[in-house]
Amino acid sequence: MLVVDADGTLIETNEAARRLIPLVPGDSITATAMPAWLAAADRTLRLAGTPVQAVSGEVAGRSFEAHPSACDDGIVVWWLLEDTDRRLAEQALRGERERAALLAEVSSALLSSLNVERCMTVTARMAAGHLADAAIIVAPAQGRRHPLTYARADGEVTQTQLPIDPRSVAGLAEALQGFPPVPARWIDPAELPGWAVPEGFDGPIGSVIVTPLPGHGVPAGVLILLRSSTHQAFSEGEEVFARLFAARAGVALSAARLYAEQRSITSTLMRELLPPRLERVHGVEYAGAYRAARDHERVGGDFYDVHPGTDADKETFVVLGDVAGKGLEAAVLTGKIRSVLHALLPLSADHQQVLSLLNGALLNSHHTRFATLVLASVTRRSGHVRLRLTSAGHLPPLIIRSDGRVEEAPTQGQLVGAMPDITSHSADVSLAPGETCLLYTDGITEASGGPLGDQFFGEERLRAALGPCARMPAEAVVERVQMLAAQWLGGGRHDDMASLAITNPAGGHGALHSVDGHHAGTARPKAVRR
Repeated sequence: MLVVDADGTLIETNEAARRLIPLVPGDSITATAMPAWLAAADRTLRLAGTPVQAVSGEVAGRSFEAHPSACDDGIVVWWLLEDTDRRLAEQALRGERERAALLAEVSSALLSSLNVERCMTVTARMAAGHLADAAIIVAPAQGRRHPLTYARADGEVTQTQLPIDPRSVAGLAEALQGFPPVPARWIDPAELPGWAVPEGFDGPIGSVIVTPLPGHGVPAGVLILLRSSTHQAFSEGEEVFARLFAARAGVALSAARLYAEQRSITSTLMRELLPPRLERVHGVEYAGAYRAARDHERVGGDFYDVHPGTDADKETFVVLGDVAGKGLEAAVLTGKIRSVLHALLPLSADHQQVLSLLNGALLNSHHTRFATLVLASVTRRSGHVRLRLTSAGHLPPLIIRSDGRVEEAPTQGQLVGAMPDITSHSADVSLAPGETCLLYTDGITEASGGPLGDQFFGEERLRAALGPCARMPAEAVVERVQMLAAQWLGGGRHDDMASLAITNPAGGHGALHSVDGHHAGTARPKAVRR
């Protein structure tokens, strides 16, 4: 308590005030020992002549609030209440709220992207903007090089790969292996190598933090934070917060890398499951189209392959099939069937033997699904294309004659993967120039739609649609079939749909053509979506 008269002279103080402010009665309120903020508040109170709200300031390094009580004779009693602990608590609370908000912002920004490069860019930019003057992310080595991401407080981010020595930065080699970080006071900023300082960084380095980016089982990299010597060195609390920041970033980076790895694996496997791209082979046109049962899927239970023969025999082996079921499980079995058939190519001239061996392979596998197939051996001689067709429980191929007639190939047989023994009957068909043989799955004929949405497209509609396709290229035939089936469906559900056209070109061109520059082997895998 301090009592000041109307002239600004100190009248009385209590013992607590005397210990805090070395003044005695008779001293002026403007004395050097009087806190300037308190003297200014007293003058303002007397000049204004109105009550003054409580003021606050520091005395001897501690925080106080001063509350005035004015008396009638001009005397003012100042009551000083220490609020140091409260202010420190409020400051700490504000700091924690800011850090929590930053961590939430980090999580939101990082988890919104599964791209590794973007995650590293966002992490480095936010670290440089909120935690330090510059940040460097050192990713795990790729061969002999480490991917590096540099960011400065001005927001500029650069990425590169360099052959660095992790041992050149204290604690970096250990952090890349997932060990706990070394304290910042153990790192001498003057010993940092040139690669650890972003280009354009201003001033000498005053403080450094090296902390790992924890991942799922393996570290996602290391975060290096730099402060220039003109700023306060990293405190112990800032080091702890940097680890929390790094933990959030490490989880996001690890998830992005896992996603990228799984995507790469999926793409590799998908290339083997997708239908191949078809072109002209040995003077015969081939075209195929595939649509999965679900629009968000790329593979299913329908498949086709074209295996060009050698230059010597020029007999092309064609297969179209339908595995029971839909989606990825069915696609896995189609992949197995295609692999088995590829291995049986030396026996492709004997359709019955190929089907028997494939049937045995399916019965001995853990799959419980069956499949229907149609096989075709295709040769071109004297301007005509000769086909040997064999159905294994599949819809018979349709022949589109040059005059618009549509015929059914007389072939039939048992499906594969269900019975120990199967039989089949092959049919020989000749295609004149401009004629086409269409192989298709029941997803086409059983497409449910129409005016009421519950009618099958059916074989009769398919044959009627094929009549005008006489003398059309193979690509145009499958385009028309897929388009009409899609129009019939509307927005309704459907099974996998596949169609493959084998056409003797109307021009009668018999020149030898290759598939992607190769005269033998399966055509290059690439989905043809309709």
